[in-house]
Amino acid sequence: MKRLALMLALTTVCAFSVGVPISPASALETPEAKTEAGDAASEALVDMMEVFGFKQLKPGQYLWRDVPASAGPERVVISLTDQLAYLYRGDSLMAVATISTGVEGRDTPTGIFTVLDKQPFYRSKKFDNAPMPWMQRIDQYGVALHGGYNPGYPASHGCIRLPVAFAKKLYGVTGLGTPVYIGS
Repeated sequence: MKRLALMLALTTVCAFSVGVPISPASALETPEAKTEAGDAASEALVDMMEVFGFKQLKPGQYLWRDVPASAGPERVVISLTDQLAYLYRGDSLMAVATISTGVEGRDTPTGIFTVLDKQPFYRSKKFDNAPMPWMQRIDQYGVALHGGYNPGYPASHGCIRLPVAFAKKLYGVTGLGTPVYIGS
């Protein structure tokens, strides 16, 4: 219920901000959003064990199961602590993948974000034209979900690197506005 109220508030703020750019990072990095995202990340690990069993994924691995679109809208949950990404359809866990997030000093932001832009292939404007396949940008500063090197620990400039095959599948089921919860 709390999640629904927060997303409704976000939708309302965005809908009434015609001509005024909203900073998704500041709008969604409130203490309440950070708490909600952290709770979602903790719950996701439990869901993973219930759905997929006690599996330990190695860097670059992911698990995916079919969940019908009728189960509900998609949302992505990121656990910085566990270095895992989770995809839900409605309340059903659909997939989990290893990730690599930002290093200290170039931290991945926490809170609740939405997919703002998608491109099947993109190059970083900030970091040496680095390739970002299956890019889904979540803030105006360039933080994105994308395929990339996945060593099993934080190693990015703040983005959420996903196994490339998982990034491609994720790109295919999410849309602009898909919520992305990033918790510790």
